[in-house]
Amino acid sequence: MDLPNRFVLPPAALLPHEALTSAPSAPLDVETDEKEKPKHPHEMTPEEIRARIIELGFEGDAARFEEFCERLRNGLPPGTCVAVRGSAVTGVRWEDGAPFDAKGKGTSDLDITLIGDQVMGCWNPDGFYIPALHTKPAGDEYPDMAPPLEPLRRELQALAGRPVNFQATNNLVLYVRDILMGQPYFMLIEPEPALSTE
Repeated sequence: MDLPNRFVLPPAALLPHEALTSAPSAPLDVETDEKEKPKHPHEMTPEEIRARIIELGFEGDAARFEEFCERLRNGLPPGTCVAVRGSAVTGVRWEDGAPFDAKGKGTSDLDITLIGDQVMGCWNPDGFYIPALHTKPAGDEYPDMAPPLEPLRRELQALAGRPVNFQATNNLVLYVRDILMGQPYFMLIEPEPALSTE
């Protein structure tokens, strides 16, 4: 299955530096420190970002990743676009710079953003940060946030072997999160091209 490779990244967003592990009296090994930091997505090709998502989120199993995307495509309302964001894209947690799965195998989640008016209708009326624009996350902590999507979310969670969260938004909100808040994302499912009426 051919998957889209387009991605949108902030032009100058920087990730937090990891804490130095050497003793205070030890000389700073700049080269070693640089090797330990994950490469920022802005410096990576779409193929490299996709490979990182597969390596981190699916233990390097490309077939499982493809199945994950196919189940998203088949299980969501028609026309829904899908993006993945968070530490599966950057390699580190946005809040504190901790590496992916820092607390053990399968502990980091996959943050899946769903884009489309129809999919946003799956959320409860009180499940929005911004009405009709940006929802609250649906996950294990709040399984009743988007009841029609809960079976799919649990199915994907079992397939990935780690927590999966859904959040719906529109393109404007996603752009603001990316550009203004430094949270890169990678498109898994692009909008289908409009059919020509000619």
